Amino acid sequence: MPKTSRRLTVHPLTLREVEVVRVVDLTPGMRRITVSGAQLRAFTSANGFPQPAFDSTGFDDDIRLVFRYPGRDEPVLPVQKETGIDLPRDPRPLSRVYTVRRWDPAAGELDIDFVRHGIGVGTTWAYRAQVGDRIHFVGPSTSRAMPQDADWLLVAGDDTAIPAIARLLEELPEQAKAQVFIEITDDSHRQELRERPGVTVTWLPRDGAETAPLVDAVRNCGWWDGRPFAWLAGEHRSVRDLRRHLVEDRGVPKEDIEFTGYWRRGEVVALETDRAVPDPARTRTPMERLHDLAELIAPVAIRTAVELGVPELISRGVTGVEELAAKADADERALGKLLRYLHALDILTEAGPGRYALTPVGEVLTLDFMIDALHPAGAAGRELLGIHGLTASVRTGRASYAAITGRTFAEVRTDQNYEDLYLVRLAKFQAALAEPIARSGLLDGVRHLVLHSGGAGAQAREFVAARPDLRVTICALPAQADWLRRDLPDTIPDEQERARVSVVEQSVFEPSPPADAVFVIRAFKNLPDADAAHALRRAAENLPPGGRLLLIEDLFDTDDLDEHDGEADLIGLTVHGSGLRTAAELDAVIARAGLVHAARHTVGWGTTVHELLRGRP
Repeated sequence: MPKTSRRLTVHPLTLREVEVVRVVDLTPGMRRITVSGAQLRAFTSANGFPQPAFDSTGFDDDIRLVFRYPGRDEPVLPVQKETGIDLPRDPRPLSRVYTVRRWDPAAGELDIDFVRHGIGVGTTWAYRAQVGDRIHFVGPSTSRAMPQDADWLLVAGDDTAIPAIARLLEELPEQAKAQVFIEITDDSHRQELRERPGVTVTWLPRDGAETAPLVDAVRNCGWWDGRPFAWLAGEHRSVRDLRRHLVEDRGVPKEDIEFTGYWRRGEVVALETDRAVPDPARTRTPMERLHDLAELIAPVAIRTAVELGVPELISRGVTGVEELAAKADADERALGKLLRYLHALDILTEAGPGRYALTPVGEVLTLDFMIDALHPAGAAGRELLGIHGLTASVRTGRASYAAITGRTFAEVRTDQNYEDLYLVRLAKFQAALAEPIARSGLLDGVRHLVLHSGGAGAQAREFVAARPDLRVTICALPAQADWLRRDLPDTIPDEQERARVSVVEQSVFEPSPPADAVFVIRAFKNLPDADAAHALRRAAENLPPGGRLLLIEDLFDTDDLDEHDGEADLIGLTVHGSGLRTAAELDAVIARAGLVHAARHTVGWGTTVHELLRGRP
C-alpha cells in the first residue's frame, strides 16, 4: 500500500488567529483573502503551550477555518492542548475546510481562495470580509509530497479545486507530464495558470448547462502511455463517477487515485433574518435527542440496504423497484417497503413513480469506508456484529460474539479473506502514526527493531525510510504474515529499504526475536489483563541490558468522555471480553508484566508512546 507514493509529513494541530490584510477578486466567482499575523510564526498559546511556526508543503494542504455562529459575538473555538486540540461538544465549533493556495514564509502571508456559489458559512464570510477582520484556523494536519513513481498525472476538478490545481502546476517539476481538466461556470471564471511544456490544461465551461462536462471530458480524453496518477476533486458525485471510470474502464489501481468530494449538491436553508447565512441545526429537545439515541430500526434498515447493495445500485442508475429487486436478489414487495422507509429517513428521494434516487445523505453510503463499516462482511462490519450480544456480555463480563455469530472472533481472524480486508483497511491510516515517530528521537540508537502491530508494513516503511541504518523484523500470525509478504513490494517499493524489513510468523505470546528495541502497537485491546501482561513480559524477554519496549495502546479517557471511545469499549467487551483500558488499568498491566515506565513520549497528534524497561530503571 500505496503503490504510488506521496510522502507524508504530519503537523502538530495548532489553533492560530490571523488578520485579513488583503482582499482581491480574481474572477467573478473567486475571491482571494490574504491573512497574516504573529501566530503564523512560533508562539505560545494563551494557556501556555509552545506552538510551532505554520508550514504548508503540499499542493493540496487544507486548513479548517472557524467562524462565528449567527448572533454570536465570538466563535466557539477548539481548545489548545499541549499535544493537539480538543473540540467542545455543545455547540461544536462552526468550521469549514479550505485549501492553502499560497504560503509565503518570508512575507508571513497565507492566501485562501473562496468560490462564490450558493450560500455558505465560508463563502458569506469571505464576501463580507474587510481588511482588519480576524479569524481562527487549525491545520494543515498533514502535507503530502508530489507523487514519486507516476509517468504522468491526470488532474480533474471543478471551480473548488482550482486553488489546489493552480498550486500543483506551480510546484510541478519542469519535466512533469500532466493532463488537467477544470470545470468552471463560464469563460469569465478562467484564471492564469503556470504553463509547462508537458502539461495540457482543458477548461470546461458549464455555460448554464445542468449537466457537468467534467466526467465526459475525462472519459473521452486521449490516454497516454505509462503509469498515471490521478488527482480528483470537486462535487461529490462527479468525483465518484470519475473514480469509477478510472478503476473500471481504464484499469487504474485504486491506490493510484486520490479523490476528494469538496462539496455536495443540496438545498441550504438560510436564516430568515439573513438570506446569505445558512441556518445552523435547530435545537432539539431532550426527548427528541433520546429518541435518536435509542432508535434501532433506522440503523438496521440502513445496514440492510448496504448489505443488499441498494445505494451502490441506485448510484449506477438502477432506480426502479422491480429492477432493484432483481439485481439485489430480493423480494420486490418487501424491498419496496424498505425503500419507502429509506425515503422517509431522507436516505432516498423519489425520482418518479416507483423510482428512487439518493439524497446527499444516501450518497455517503456509496463510499468504500462506509460500506466496510456497515456491511456484515466488511472488516469493520464483521466486528460490529458483536454488539448484538451486549446484554450477555454485560451480565457475564465475557465475550458474546460466538453466541451471536456461531464463531469466535479468533476463528473469524483465521479467514485469509477477512485478514486481507482488515489489513488493507488498517494500512491506510498508519503513515500519520508512524511518520512522526520516525522523525522523533524514539528510535535513536536502535539498529534492529522488532514490531508487533496490525499496521506493521506501512509503519516499517516510514521507519526504514527515515533511518538508513535501521533493520525491522515484523512478528505476525500466519494469515497476517501471508498478507504482509504479498503487500510489502507495494508498500515499500524501494528494494534497498525493503531488504531491511523481514516478516516472521510468531504470536505476541512468544519471546520476541533478539533486538535493540521491541515496539508493540495497539495489540492488547482484545486481551484480558493477565494475557496482556504475559504478552508484554514475553515481548521484553530477549531485550539486551538497557533495551527498551515501546508501547502504544488506545486508552479510555475518563476525564474527557467521548462517544467513540465508549463505542470501542463496548465492542471490545462483546467481541473479546476486554475493551479499552484506562491509564491506571494499563499501568497495572505493565507492572504485572514486571516492567517499569522509563518515560512517556507524545508524538504526532497526541499519541502517547510508553517507554518501558525490565526491572528497575
